[in-house]
Amino acid sequence: MAGKKYFVLQKGGKDTGTVFSAAQPRGAALKAASRGNTSIKLRERGTKNVHVFKGWREKVAAPKNGPSWLGDKVWKPNVKKLGIEKL
Repeated sequence: MAGKKYFVLQKGGKDTGTVFSAAQPRGAALKAASRGNTSIKLRERGTKNVHVFKGWREKVAAPKNGPSWLGDKVWKPNVKKLGIEKL
């Protein structure tokens, strides 16, 4: 994956130990939303940018071509970008 970036999840203005990797901030935010986070702040490593998202997840029907061990319903993450904060 070319251009992989690392994003540190922040809670209460402080870094947590949780790091997501993705090419874009939205990909990392989707990973955070799939874990149940709703107020998502991701600090991009190596920059002074904090990407702010609102996240939620919904129970939806599993895809038709999904594996047999996957249940009838799955969690689908969604995010909406609220902006970028500079440190």
